[in-house]
Amino acid sequence: MNLYLDIVLRSIAVYFFMVIALRVFGKKELSQLNTADIILILLISNSVQNAMVGSDSSLLGGIIAAFVLFFINFLFKKIMLKSSFIKELVQDKPEILIHDGKTDYKTLARLGITSDELEEAMREHGIMHHNEVKLAMFEIDGNISIISGNDELKQTKHKRRAHKSLS
Repeated sequence: MNLYLDIVLRSIAVYFFMVIALRVFGKKELSQLNTADIILILLISNSVQNAMVGSDSSLLGGIIAAFVLFFINFLFKKIMLKSSFIKELVQDKPEILIHDGKTDYKTLARLGITSDELEEAMREHGIMHHNEVKLAMFEIDGNISIISGNDELKQTKHKRRAHKSLS
């Protein structure tokens, strides 16, 4: 097989592996990177490099692999915009954390968000008590959106602690 076609096919395979891996292991982790997350990304990029370019360490081989990744990402986003099935398969849905002052502790536990983290997000918006929150949502990008009784929408990045697992 042509060496450059091989790089293209390998790069596409690695891209889709990473999409699936991030879906399974928690895409939300990337919304607020901590030291452990950055180390993981660096190690993953190093581990998949050879899978994409094989024995070709030339400049052209690297540029082809990078171009394919940019291009397939562009196409994949276009497909997600047009296909609700693919979008639902890959993208998480927003989750309600607090509704009319009532906290959903089961959802917090499932998402790995502690009460302390939720209260920190509330304090960042000047809200001291759960009963002051009309709606708190964990958004698909990892933000916690809070609507208080005065209907102001505010967002906070959900910060993962370094001691937590990466999933």
